[in-house]
Amino acid sequence: MTKANTKETAALIHAKLLISPEMASFRLITTREREELMAQLDPPSLLDALREQTQAVQQGDMKVAEAMLISQATALQSLFVKLTETGLKTGMLRQQETALRLALKAQSQCRATLETLANIKNPPVVYAKQANVTTGPQQINNGVQSAISGDNTGAPQEKIRKNKLKELGHGQEQWLDAGTTRTTGRKDQAAKAMAPLHGTQKRCG
Repeated sequence: MTKANTKETAALIHAKLLISPEMASFRLITTREREELMAQLDPPSLLDALREQTQAVQQGDMKVAEAMLISQATALQSLFVKLTETGLKTGMLRQQETALRLALKAQSQCRATLETLANIKNPPVVYAKQANVTTGPQQINNGVQSAISGDNTGAPQEKIRKNKLKELGHGQEQWLDAGTTRTTGRKDQAAKAMAPLHGTQKRCG
């Protein structure tokens, strides 16, 4: 490996370290920490500890996250109590309003933190609104809809039409044909023959 490649590799490692989540946490932790604690801190050890937390979460171990959330909820609860006491002790209405408003915000954040912790411990179950699950082919019968709409593309519509036209007689199925011209029956012929007999007769003078 040449010196140029070694320099480029080192620069890439440094860049990845700078933008890593662990470095972001490291910078925030060490910015406003107490001097007596910083004097005993080993920066590489802190980075290693942050990487271990990240790896634990990636492997499904949420113990650190759970401990973090419950600690935050406890701190927010303490802040809520402190701000409420401050607001009640002050004699000026404006200061009292400001302190109590901040106290309620701390209480709201505490509740949200506990809800997040509860979701981690017991993930909510998601129910699908509608699920069409089948182990074989499905058949959808739209015969009634087809009969109403006049759709001639499906067999169910043809079956309904036949059922409407079918009439049972003498133990056999007979089909009504609305298009056939009806022939004159015997009763009609008798009526025609009797017509002259019942006609108007002329009286003799």
